[in-house]
Amino acid sequence: MKMLQDVVSNINKVVWGVPMLVLLVGTHLFFTFRLKFIQRHIFKAIKLSVTKDSHSEGDISQFGALATALAATIGTGNIVGVATAVALGGPGAVLWCWLTGLFGIATKYSEGLLAVKYRVKTSDGTMLGGPMYALERGAKMKWLGVLFAIFTTIACFGIGNMTQANSITSMLKTSFNVNPYISGAVITVAAAIVLIGGVKSIAKVCESLVPFMALFYVLGCIVVLFINIRYIPQAIVTIFSGAFTVQAAAGGFAGSLIMRAMRYGIARGLFSNESGMGSAPIAAAAATTSNPVRQALVSMSGVFWDTIIVCALTGLVLVSSILRYPELGSLSGGDLTAMSFEKMHIWGRYILAVGLVTFAFSTILGWAYYGERAFEYLFGKKPMILFRIVYSVVIFVGSVSANQLVWDVADTFNAFMAIPNLICLLLLNGVIVSETKKYLWSDNVEGVDDTPIPQLEK
Repeated sequence: MKMLQDVVSNINKVVWGVPMLVLLVGTHLFFTFRLKFIQRHIFKAIKLSVTKDSHSEGDISQFGALATALAATIGTGNIVGVATAVALGGPGAVLWCWLTGLFGIATKYSEGLLAVKYRVKTSDGTMLGGPMYALERGAKMKWLGVLFAIFTTIACFGIGNMTQANSITSMLKTSFNVNPYISGAVITVAAAIVLIGGVKSIAKVCESLVPFMALFYVLGCIVVLFINIRYIPQAIVTIFSGAFTVQAAAGGFAGSLIMRAMRYGIARGLFSNESGMGSAPIAAAAATTSNPVRQALVSMSGVFWDTIIVCALTGLVLVSSILRYPELGSLSGGDLTAMSFEKMHIWGRYILAVGLVTFAFSTILGWAYYGERAFEYLFGKKPMILFRIVYSVVIFVGSVSANQLVWDVADTFNAFMAIPNLICLLLLNGVIVSETKKYLWSDNVEGVDDTPIPQLEK
């Protein structure tokens, strides 16, 4: 097992090395400039996300699609991932994480656009889409679409399932001494009940859960920041200076070079918002929308909430807490986040517990949908019940067994997902620009695309 762990870890270092980070960030920058800084339309995007589009086809509302995608992206990465970035890359990593989200908005927009542009529907009217269909129908590279679907199916059992379930049970065991077998069984049954209902059931739960969990956690962060209010100006200065200069070993922070701050900040930002991964477009394709651009705008608003707001607040909480309590600087990952909230005394523990449980559970649901759609692309609809049964069983397995290998394998396959998706985006950048010009730049966001959606015979 140790040898396998080392092999996977070494592979992970390669696939998530400088070339991948350059490719991802380069794609973010390319589409930012190619689309004339699409980020400036973020408030229009937020407004559209809560506006019903009645002149369209789809399985779920645009907000439902956004909530499903947010359910998968707003997870433990927002709580633990940012803490890991700060611990390994210094406070400057927070800024690089935030910048990754800012420029990642353009990539998320592009993914959502192609998902709707190249979606298909089954004989019963179910909408299917995502990078695998864009690669097959748009880029004429079905073989690459098949690879993406395989990587997504494998990844969903790791990063979207076992790791999340284990995060819940471990936290409940540590904080409240709840037996992992009991909490694992509850999580498994709850998830299975939702999954039986398919995408509409998942979207309905996510529509209710995501706003609550995000608001609850944000309010908790605000309370911590209010307690640390004297240290917020210093925290902001520390974050900015740490991003561009060598940080001296002081105030609880280990010295870090600019490259370390960039590496861990960018990597955690990418893991958090999943821009470029190709996962969120799978949910976007199911949305009721009158044209591809409208849903693309809604999709990109998810990055704003995930990284620009939630990750930024988490980063400020962590850095201000370390400045106030220098002893926290020796902690890492979840321990750093936990102790930052523990300083609120007993209420901090409960806020973090509710945040982690809801974040992780919603991620399990969101990734279940991604896995289902990838599995359906490979094998059709008939064996779907088998996928749901296996997915539910794996939730319980992950709940009672912690394995770093699972995290590493999941990280690797996330990178494998990103590669074909980024190839697809870059090859079809002309289509993205053309559709944007047709609807957004022509002030026709409410325009109806009357192109028939192809029916898939499966």
